[in-house]
Amino acid sequence: MSKQRQDLLIYFSFHLVFYNYLLYVFILLEKQRVRNAVLAIAAVVIVVGIPLWWKTTETYRAWLPYSEISQLDSLQLQLSVDIEVVFSRGTLTPEQQKKVPLSHVNVKEHQVDAKTGLRYKYETRYRTATIMEEDALNQPTAAEADLSLHMLSENSCGSVVVYVIPESSALLPVDVKVYVGQRRTALLRSPPFTSSWSLKEVLSNLDVDVKQVVSTMSFGHQDIVAALSNRVRMTKVNKESMADSMRTIKSSPGYEITFSLLNPDPKSHSLHWDIEGAVQSYIQPLLNKLAPIANFSVDSQILYYAVLGVNPRFDNSVSAYTLGADSLSHVINPVEARLGSNAASSNPVLNFLLYVPDAHHSPLYIRDHSKREVPSNAFHSPRWGGIMVYNVNEMYGPEAERPVDININMAKVMGVFLAQLRLMLGVQRTHPPTGFVLQSPGSAGLADWELDRLLWSRSVENIATASTTITSLAQLLDQIGNIVINDNIAQQVSSAVTSLQSAVAELEAGNLAFALHYSREAILASERAFFDPSLLHLLYFPDDQKFAIYIPLFLPMCVPIVLSLLKTVSEAKQRLADKQAKRD
Repeated sequence: MSKQRQDLLIYFSFHLVFYNYLLYVFILLEKQRVRNAVLAIAAVVIVVGIPLWWKTTETYRAWLPYSEISQLDSLQLQLSVDIEVVFSRGTLTPEQQKKVPLSHVNVKEHQVDAKTGLRYKYETRYRTATIMEEDALNQPTAAEADLSLHMLSENSCGSVVVYVIPESSALLPVDVKVYVGQRRTALLRSPPFTSSWSLKEVLSNLDVDVKQVVSTMSFGHQDIVAALSNRVRMTKVNKESMADSMRTIKSSPGYEITFSLLNPDPKSHSLHWDIEGAVQSYIQPLLNKLAPIANFSVDSQILYYAVLGVNPRFDNSVSAYTLGADSLSHVINPVEARLGSNAASSNPVLNFLLYVPDAHHSPLYIRDHSKREVPSNAFHSPRWGGIMVYNVNEMYGPEAERPVDININMAKVMGVFLAQLRLMLGVQRTHPPTGFVLQSPGSAGLADWELDRLLWSRSVENIATASTTITSLAQLLDQIGNIVINDNIAQQVSSAVTSLQSAVAELEAGNLAFALHYSREAILASERAFFDPSLLHLLYFPDDQKFAIYIPLFLPMCVPIVLSLLKTVSEAKQRLADKQAKRD
């Protein structure tokens, strides 16, 4: 029995050792399989998963011309003006005429601030008048001479032509030194010269008057600096130019002009106004001239029972109701709520209101800060429009049958609205020197040289606005890396940069019309890019929202993989340490 027990013990011991060995081998194989699985999963995640996730979640950012945009941050503008001085018969001696024609270039530089500079280039060409120009200058009046000279040749946009006439010429009154016409020409009475003077001395003596003519008919430095208000501080501008800039509506591709007739008392007054004919006669010629600057649309409306937001005060001294300058600011808001707006257009609106007081508050007069009655009986609000009070109480007696039919004098009304519209659109008031006479623009509403002054300012304003918009957009896109820059935005930015470069080049070459065209394209493209909807919804996308999305997705998957990798690395280090210990 003892022998059998020993055999059984040996048998079971052998099998126990054998199974333990198999278990050990199985455990080793399992550990190796787990280790390989962990390494395989980690390899797949690192080699395939992370690149695939990175590529599929990558923010698409089209290429932008950052180097060219950075150059626009430092704006150096050159404005070139072509000046032509034409000497008529009797202003130069035969010896002096032999040295004509000739030219002269004068350059002035102004550093507005650290990043903005202005350079004015005046290229003056001198010549003698042709036979046809001499015939035109023999007209009986300066206005007829100006028209005849215009019929001979049309001067380029932005240029100035000065015709020097003899001192004894009867074309100008005795006390008039310079006559500025409706076009781009001026008549200058020749200063007293002596035959012994050289041509250089004559031109030097004439240069002062020519500069005054150019400063009147072309741009002024303060007007150009005011046009740069989007780039420079307004402290660089004098008070008058600052006031004009604050009054002028900002540059836009289009404007909506609305004429409104306010009749607060339709039971007493039946008002009739020929607004369509008045617009065609007085407003449309001005808008036709301003067509290169913007697109205009005109509409009109009649509002009944529309009253002012303030109660006028009765003044016994004049037996009339008055509105003081302090109360005018409270008039607009209540009336504006009745005007409505064109929801289909995003263009700025200029409102011109004709208010006919009711019978209980007539007559009604507007007074300025000095308590004096305003001759036009109207006022304007900067960048909004104007309001005119039209009294009709003198047109009928107390026994008249109500409502009284009243036909409004549109010539009187449109004269006021036209002057206000010119101010709103940036046609600055010119203060000529003593001895200057400026011809009225007449039915055109705007002289050619006035249009040129406006084109200079608007071109510079558009360039300044577009360059500021593009540089701001580039800085924004560079700082916020998760904003998608699609191909449309990149195209608009590239188009704006190209148009800006072309506008600056055309301005430097003196091609004012082309400079305005390219500057308009630049501001349109820059604003389309800046306000693109695809940019706005990602503009303020916080990082904590990213973590809130990715942590529930990746954390349950990454924790086991990372722990297994750490364990595998630890075991590998332990095996290396054991092998090293055995060797030692």
